[in-house]
Amino acid sequence: MTSIPSPLPTQLAKRRRRDRRRWRHLTLAVLLLCSGLLLRSLPDRSLHRLQQAIWIGHPQPLVMQGGDPYIRALMRTISAAESNTREPYQVLYGGGSFQSLRQHPNICVDILTGPNVGQCTTAAGRYQFLRETWQEKAQQYHPHPPSWYQMWGDYSFDPESQDWVVYQWLKDPSAWNLDIGATLRQGKLDVVLKRLSGTWTSLGYGIESNTMTARLPRLYQDLLQEELKNVSTGTLSSSGS
Repeated sequence: MTSIPSPLPTQLAKRRRRDRRRWRHLTLAVLLLCSGLLLRSLPDRSLHRLQQAIWIGHPQPLVMQGGDPYIRALMRTISAAESNTREPYQVLYGGGSFQSLRQHPNICVDILTGPNVGQCTTAAGRYQFLRETWQEKAQQYHPHPPSWYQMWGDYSFDPESQDWVVYQWLKDPSAWNLDIGATLRQGKLDVVLKRLSGTWTSLGYGIESNTMTARLPRLYQDLLQEELKNVSTGTLSSSGS
């Protein structure tokens, strides 16, 4: 019986490389198939929000002019954890968006992850105000409340008003039992974030930390330098009103 010659070493090496390439291609195809199935398994609204959200690496400047640069930097830090998109003033919970800024949109979006999964939230805007919270704080701090004869009217949710309401809220020591501006000037950012984490849970110390949470202390310092520079160059007023 005639013996079959063994493949040469170079032929064996080529065959092994070809087999490895086939396995890599097969593995990649399986991963892509699984990813597609995972995305298709999401509810249509959830998939739409994932496609619609455009997350950015650096929080947008405030629309509001003037004010304490320490609190301005804090506001931008809050928005980095809550709404760090190209259009933060019009973002819904989960990354979707709304158009009209005439009033709080009051759209209840399904919560898909975390401890509150299965519920829905009306969180909206740069600071993710719940509808009830917005109404309460707007009555206290809104720069342009409805006229007396429109006492049941809605408060404008325009970007400047969103900023102003949060700014005045953070400046009010009675609201937090803490002078936030003075505490920030003492370098105690951790004290401030812990105090605010009951309201904005993504700041840490709460129940819904996210990928931005660990970066917030360093980010705050960068934003503070940016805000202080704006004051020194006259870009913004240093007024603390």
